[in-house]
Amino acid sequence: MSSIFSKIVKGEIPSYKVAETEDFFAFLDINPLAQGHTLVIPKKEVDYVFDLDEETYTGLWTFAKKVGKAVESVVPCKRIGITVIGLEVPHTHIHIIPINSIYDMDFKRDKLKFSAQEFHSVANKISKAYNKL
Repeated sequence: MSSIFSKIVKGEIPSYKVAETEDFFAFLDINPLAQGHTLVIPKKEVDYVFDLDEETYTGLWTFAKKVGKAVESVVPCKRIGITVIGLEVPHTHIHIIPINSIYDMDFKRDKLKFSAQEFHSVANKISKAYNKL
């Protein structure tokens, strides 16, 4: 059975895409901790990050770095926080989160709510920034 992320990649479930390559996909988290909170995934469905083959693993981090730089250029923040938790969806994913303090990455915090227009707007800005890098 396909993960929800595989369904997003295939276009079966809508998403706010910010970047895509042949092997990787990045989209806004719909339950974000911050504006611009982005998920970066390999298109290959592998549950655990350390089970990725070496080429996919290194490619994922290279892609995530470029996405993170794009997010950072669009969303005012001190840094981009990165975490790989991987328990909520059985598909490797990296959280790219604009932060101003360490507490901004506490997943127990209430998630932010944005309108579809707000999600589209920030996704488009990040996508444009990504394409300029």
